[in-house]
Amino acid sequence: MMDAVATDSSSTPGNEKPRRTRRTRMTGAERRQQLLEIGRTLFAAKGFEGTSVEEIAAKAGVSKPVVYEHFGGKEGLYAVVVDREMRRLLDMVTSSLTAGHPRELCEQAAFALLDYIEEYTDGFRILVRDSPIPQSTGTFASLISDIATQVEDILGREFKSRGFDPKLAPVYAQALVGMVALTGQWWLDVRRPKKAEVAAHLVNLAWHGLDGLEAKPRLIGHRKS
Repeated sequence: MMDAVATDSSSTPGNEKPRRTRRTRMTGAERRQQLLEIGRTLFAAKGFEGTSVEEIAAKAGVSKPVVYEHFGGKEGLYAVVVDREMRRLLDMVTSSLTAGHPRELCEQAAFALLDYIEEYTDGFRILVRDSPIPQSTGTFASLISDIATQVEDILGREFKSRGFDPKLAPVYAQALVGMVALTGQWWLDVRRPKKAEVAAHLVNLAWHGLDGLEAKPRLIGHRKS
């Protein structure tokens, strides 16, 4: 699909006819990308319910049918935006895990999430909202789960070397990633202290917590089940 040609109907001197000026046309791919960027900004600022197809179309300078043609509606556009942000964050976390020492791996994972929050703030604001689309997997909980899967193997190897049950690694992976993600959500708004200091404190709690881990933790309260 190409955009319509713009015309310049302003009067010209003498008997010259009005000139027609051509505007650079957007290809279908370019228009789709434009709609994605506009949708991303509006969803981050207003949420899914607060954003309308009319507003998306108006910002893009097109009619509503153009949005429906590319995405089938607001739900389709939202799903693509969420999927792109999920992939971007997961790629950043996965590619960051290059160190050999487990503590440095924790640092790299914490920095990857904080880097994403700092560089792609709109994307993170969208991800921390639970998806209003029932069939979507783009929820904050599923995001934490996906990232935790990336560090399960690392924790499993560390557990095994210390004589702990590696089958419990998923529990600790979820806990550690959830801690970083929720702290990141808080840091998104306050932006204090500095990113490196936040990462250092997160790793301090995570690493020293793991360092003092009991092989068979016990409950000290009256409740046992």
